[in-house]
Amino acid sequence: MKISYYPGCTLNTYAKGFDTSARESSVLLGFELKELDKWNCCGATFPLTPDNIMGLLGPTSVLNNARQEGDTLTTLCSVCYNVLKRTNKVINDNTETRNIINDHIDSDYSGDLNVIHYLEVLKDKIGFDKVAAAVKRPLKGIKAGAYYGCALLRPADVGIDNAESPAIFEDFLKALGCTPVDFPNKIECCGAHLAMNNEGIVTKLSGNIISSAKDRGAEIIVSACPLCQYNLEGSQQKMAEDGSLNREIPVLYFTQLLGLALGQDENTLGLENMLCDIRPLLKEKGV
Repeated sequence: MKISYYPGCTLNTYAKGFDTSARESSVLLGFELKELDKWNCCGATFPLTPDNIMGLLGPTSVLNNARQEGDTLTTLCSVCYNVLKRTNKVINDNTETRNIINDHIDSDYSGDLNVIHYLEVLKDKIGFDKVAAAVKRPLKGIKAGAYYGCALLRPADVGIDNAESPAIFEDFLKALGCTPVDFPNKIECCGAHLAMNNEGIVTKLSGNIISSAKDRGAEIIVSACPLCQYNLEGSQQKMAEDGSLNREIPVLYFTQLLGLALGQDENTLGLENMLCDIRPLLKEKGV
C-alpha cells in the first residue's frame, strides 16, 4: 500500500528525525509513504479572515498536486495537517472561493482529496492491533504523556479525535507497550508562534504543560508538532535555568517512539538532536 505523503518544510530541516523515523516505520508496518512529486509550503497558519484568498493558494496547490497522484494524502506535522484539512474543507464547501482560487492557480481542484494524519493511518488503515503485533521492543514501564496541543483537535470538524476527550494518542502509546499518562494540559496551547516575539508567554504556557505532565507521573512527553516540541524543550531549559524545574524530561516525536518500539536503530532516529535524551531512561527501564 502506498499513501501520498506531504513532509512539509520543517521535516526537511529542523525535524528530520520526525520524517525519517516515520518513513522507516511505514516500511516495517507494510506500507509506503510516497512523497509528493511537487509540493510547496502549506503556509504554516490557516488564514483567520474568510476573504484571505492569498493565504489559501499555497495549501490548495499542495492539495491539487496530491489529488493528481491519488485520493488520499497524509502528513506528520499537526500544523500542516490542520492547514491542509481546513483548506480542503473550504474548497469543498464554498463554490465561490473554490472558483477564485482555482483561477489563481490554474486548476480545477474540487476539494475531494481525503486528508488524514499519520496517526489516523496507523489507527484506521493499519490498525493499532497490527502495530502492537509488529513491536519488537516493547516500551513497557515508560510512562508517556501524549501532548495533542491545538492543531490535531481543533476546530472540531477537522480534528482527528474528540476535541475535549481524545484517546487516539493514548491508544497508540498502549500499542507500543507504554503506560499512557493522562494530564489536564494535554490539549492546551504551548504558545505556538509567540516564541518569535514573546518568549515569556511561551515559557509560561509550555511550562504549565510540562508541570501538568510531570505531576501526573509522565517520564516523557510525546508530540506530533515540531513547533510544540521546540517550545516544550526550550521552555524546560529556561525553567531549569531559573530554578523552577528540577528535572527535564524528553520531548519526542511520536514516530521516534514508534521507531524504537519497532526495533529501528537508535542512531537513525535523530535522538541525539533532542535536548533531553531518552536513551538513559531506556537503559534505566531495561527496554
